[in-house]
Amino acid sequence: MRKSQTIVIAIALMLSALGANVFAVETQAAPSGVVNINSADIAQLSLLPRVGEKAAQRVVDYRTQHGAFKKASDLMQVKGFGAKTYELVSAYVTIEGKTTLSSKVHGPRKPRAKKPTTTASN
Repeated sequence: MRKSQTIVIAIALMLSALGANVFAVETQAAPSGVVNINSADIAQLSLLPRVGEKAAQRVVDYRTQHGAFKKASDLMQVKGFGAKTYELVSAYVTIEGKTTLSSKVHGPRKPRAKKPTTTASN
C-alpha cells in the first residue's frame, strides 16, 4: 500500500513539473517595442505582425500622399489594414517617439483546418 502511494505522489509531481514547463513556454514574453508609423521605413513597418513589404509600402505611400497620421487608428485608412489587422498591430504602433521594435512580431496563428476525409463508396 505504501509503495503505491509513493508512486502516485511521484507521478503527480512529475506531471505538475511538466505542466509548469508547458505553461512557461506558452507565456514567453512577446517582443517589446513600438513602431512609429509617422517616421518608420518599410523595414521597420515590416516588423509588425501580419505586415509584409507590400503592406509596409502602402503605409509609406499613404503617409506621403496624406501627411502624418493624427492617431494610430488612422492606420485603418490604408488599404489592407482593417479592424482585425489593426487589432493585431495596435499594441506595437505609435504616432510619436522613436521606433524601438527590433524583431519581427508573429501574430497568433489559427490552427489549420483538417482536410475532409473521403471514403470510397461502392
